[in-house]
Amino acid sequence: MKKLDKLILTSFWGPFVITMSVVVFVFLMRIMIFYIDDFVSKDLNVMDYAQLFFFFSLITVPTALPLAMLLSSLMAFGNLGEFFELTAIKSAGISVVRAMLPMFIVAVGISIFSFYFNDRVSPWANLKGYSLLYDIKTTKATLKIKEGIFYNDLPGYSIKVDEKLDNGKMIGMVIYIHNSRSYELGNTEIILADSGRMFSINENRYLVIELYNGTRYTDEQASGSSRPVYIASPAGSQTPYSNFNRQSFRHYRLTESLASFGMKRTDEGQFKYHEFMKNISDLTATADSLRTSYQETKKNLVSGSQQYYSYNYREGTDKTLKSGKWIDSLLAKPVSDSLKKDILMNTKAASNSMLSYIKSQQDYLQTKLKDASKYELERHHKFTQALSCLIMFLIGAPLGAIIKKGGFGVPVLVSILFFILLYVLTNQGDKWVKEGLVAVPIGAWMANTLLFATGIYFIERARSDSRLFEKDVYQMFFKRIKSKWASRFGKTELITHN
Repeated sequence: MKKLDKLILTSFWGPFVITMSVVVFVFLMRIMIFYIDDFVSKDLNVMDYAQLFFFFSLITVPTALPLAMLLSSLMAFGNLGEFFELTAIKSAGISVVRAMLPMFIVAVGISIFSFYFNDRVSPWANLKGYSLLYDIKTTKATLKIKEGIFYNDLPGYSIKVDEKLDNGKMIGMVIYIHNSRSYELGNTEIILADSGRMFSINENRYLVIELYNGTRYTDEQASGSSRPVYIASPAGSQTPYSNFNRQSFRHYRLTESLASFGMKRTDEGQFKYHEFMKNISDLTATADSLRTSYQETKKNLVSGSQQYYSYNYREGTDKTLKSGKWIDSLLAKPVSDSLKKDILMNTKAASNSMLSYIKSQQDYLQTKLKDASKYELERHHKFTQALSCLIMFLIGAPLGAIIKKGGFGVPVLVSILFFILLYVLTNQGDKWVKEGLVAVPIGAWMANTLLFATGIYFIERARSDSRLFEKDVYQMFFKRIKSKWASRFGKTELITHN
């Protein structure tokens, strides 16, 4: 390897690693902010968060690689141009394209790595990450009681506290205990206490509620352990009355399991249907299966619609409705008003059934087609995301040679603009595909095609040492237009005056 290649690669790897780390961190913070309400007040340990951040860091790598490639290549050649090293390289007879060769080889290698990562690692990380995120979102919040508000998240209990002291003691506690028949019998047990405290034991597996100086009220109506008591009403009927028990206590202790508050892992097989959880072979098989099902359903539409028709055949026919004189004679045959009414009603019912069948089949076929397009689109994105790393290099390297600005100022601004353009074009192409406006390959490759043409244009400008982004060039351009306009306007005025 020549010293020139080492110089260029050294100036590239530093910004690439820093940019990659920053971009992954930014995407992780975006996820944290988006799901912050699902993380707060959950009884999760450090390992749960570490696993979630690890999986989502892997998920963000394919998105971060093109931006890191664009920014680092732009900064590398921008620094070379800013300190006149690129000028020295050109004066030595080495073209800009030759100077880009080592980074081009690196960009090809990163694109191959990105393709392998998209096909093998990303589906696994998506499956692990989103299944863990679902489990965290469905986990109940830890026991957090507010003053004056009933807390109902503990199964079988409704708890209200008038005041909470700093030492963990609670004043004025009201506890409703609900059994399996509470929906039928109402509130049958209530505990009132002057004070109490709550704490967990056995590694937060059980909750202990200790109450002091209170009363427990129990309604034993319809209880299996006691017989109902009846009283006679003035009308002569008998109505049951509740058998109340009241127990006063100075110290009462309740113990309840907190198993419902722990995070339970869901079977990951429930998430494997999503296109983000599949590699190229799985996406291809699923898309082909959906296309085949679509074609078979479309082929069977005519035969399936026969059940909604009712034919009256003549004896001796082959039960196939064919045009002929006998049909014309049937149509011309007079019928009574009552029979005509029945015929019209039957015809209307058959038409409505046929219309319903057509609409349901149309919706079914559209759903099949959209699902197949969705899987095919994700399969194409395995290639487009990998190739976008190389395309971002083709844009960033010549832009750095043209702009001749290093650091994190202008390069960051330009990189963000082109990355947003890539993001918008990709989403627009996906939207057109899902709406059925364009074919899957056109929508999937639209962004890369346009940006590739832009990169080729910038390379051509860099080879000719263009001053594309220098303001004096445009000032001189507008000055020439202004002088031409003034001279032409002056000649016109002179001819008009003569």
